[in-house]
Amino acid sequence: MICMNLVVLRKRMKMTQEEVADHIGVSRQAVVKWEKGESLPDLEKCTELADLFQVSMDDLIRYEDQTEKIPIPPKGKYFFGSVTVGERGQIVIPKKARDIFRIKPGSRLLLLGDESQGIAILPEYALQELYSVMKTQNPVRKTDWSPAEEEVLEDEMHKE
Repeated sequence: MICMNLVVLRKRMKMTQEEVADHIGVSRQAVVKWEKGESLPDLEKCTELADLFQVSMDDLIRYEDQTEKIPIPPKGKYFFGSVTVGERGQIVIPKKARDIFRIKPGSRLLLLGDESQGIAILPEYALQELYSVMKTQNPVRKTDWSPAEEEVLEDEMHKE
């Protein structure tokens, strides 16, 4: 698995074997052997490779493209699959997503929408950060928000 992942990630980054070798302090021949599956990088080199390719160590070592059917995701990015919307608009959030983002029964979620990009669901603990960003860094001026939008944001901020 790691040998295939090294090839895929190196090509995705448009790097040569020589460039990978230079970045992590090994010979080009070592990279060639790793990619052919003739030898394996040690733990320290695996850490450096994961950092170089911006993927998790687990994905670098164990990711199986054929099983997952999508390319290796960047570190901290996930594809959880698709969900079906029920008659009343309900969806089931996949267990892996619930575990990673600490979503439990009764958790409050923030649902955002952008007509050009789609829908995003954020855990409640992200609300404070989102509110701060929207107030200070968003190119939309505060005066562009309707009084109702202002009220909803303020109410959400003060709910316990």
